[in-house]
Amino acid sequence: MLPTPPPRPAGFSRRTLLAASAAGLAVLVAGCSSPPADEREKVTSQQADELAAQVAVQQALVAAFAAAAAADAGLGAETADLSAQADEQLARLRAAAPGSTASATPAGEPAPPAPQTRAWLRTQVGAAAASHASACLGQSGARAALLGSIAAGLRGQETRLA
Repeated sequence: MLPTPPPRPAGFSRRTLLAASAAGLAVLVAGCSSPPADEREKVTSQQADELAAQVAVQQALVAAFAAAAAADAGLGAETADLSAQADEQLARLRAAAPGSTASATPAGEPAPPAPQTRAWLRTQVGAAAASHASACLGQSGARAALLGSIAAGLRGQETRLA
């Protein structure tokens, strides 16, 4: 004859423990809600105006890359990836700017003929980087991070054009 299994000790079984853990996790997840909107993420009219100005700065930079490529085809081919980055940065700025719409890129000033084209383009890139870095201070949250990131990227482009 088989011996009778010993009685279970009082307490939780594995199933009870797993069920309690799952229920506790569900309560924890349900109790954690997203925090209210951060006051810093609300865009003031002054911040919106500053961001719109930075969109214009980036549009001018995109136009400068196009002007440089028209003035010096070799430089245009060499900086095609930089131009694409500037255009992508413009798209991100437009997306971040409240009420911003896509508009035609301004013509800007014509680039000087080669060999001065590179130095002129480098100056344009540096000016845009400085403008974005300065505007970053007046923004907060993701907008400040975006402007700071773009400014840093443009400083790298400026170095590459040296």
